[in-house]
Amino acid sequence: MFKNLSPGAIGVSADMQQGLSYARQFGFEGLDLNIHQASQMAEEQSISEVKALWDGIKMGGWSFPVAWSGPEEEYEESLARLPALAALAAELGCFRTSTWIPPASNEKTYGENWDFHVRRFRPITKILADHGHALGLEFIGPRTSRAKATHGFVYTMDGMRGLAAAIGTGNVGLLLDAWHWYTAQSTLSDLAQLYPEDIVYVHVNDAPSGIDVEDQIDNVRCLPAETGVISLAEFFEILAQVGYDGPVTVEPFSQKLREMEPEQALQATIDSLDIVWEQAGLT
Repeated sequence: MFKNLSPGAIGVSADMQQGLSYARQFGFEGLDLNIHQASQMAEEQSISEVKALWDGIKMGGWSFPVAWSGPEEEYEESLARLPALAALAAELGCFRTSTWIPPASNEKTYGENWDFHVRRFRPITKILADHGHALGLEFIGPRTSRAKATHGFVYTMDGMRGLAAAIGTGNVGLLLDAWHWYTAQSTLSDLAQLYPEDIVYVHVNDAPSGIDVEDQIDNVRCLPAETGVISLAEFFEILAQVGYDGPVTVEPFSQKLREMEPEQALQATIDSLDIVWEQAGLT
């Protein structure tokens, strides 16, 4: 596993060059790849020059470019652009991409929604597989995110693994977020059942204290190890035992962090990861 930076996830605005500078300055081992910016730079300069910018920094995940949930025309147009972007990401050496799956719908029943996801994602993941990529699907755990919807959908780790299996291309796994693992009320023993290929990408956060798990709200979170509500040391001990070796990215939706200057937010973020690494005995 490695400490990965996604500037937008902590409310910091940065293009690729600035993100790389921040990663080096604050001690992040990796950075997410903005595939559209990389594509533009590769056209204007060269792929080798883009690669050279990343010297000493690992690529985390690349930004998922397909409008999979939109109107058919928009979906088809973005799907048509995917092969070139997937080829570029592969040439750059970045093989992980991810997106999140809404846990409910007001229009589609569970079965209709399941079929819709399989139908939309299978062509995507076939293209990704052709270029060696894995796709991580993120389940959304909080009860509050689905309570008012007409129809529920997948919101657990096992449910998302089932959807990945139904897509059936062999390169679909989880974007595993500690927050959603906690709010879906999954267990450490559930985690221990995973295989390395089940986990494509990891988000880490903590939860506000004094709020029942049933009442947690998705966009109100805390920095890792800020409250101790989520058992992050055990979470990462098990991920290490499972054999996950990919990026770990902070995504706290923290008002406190948003109010900081960029440098303060970056320092607070890497400090929180350092604490988790120490608590879990990671190296």
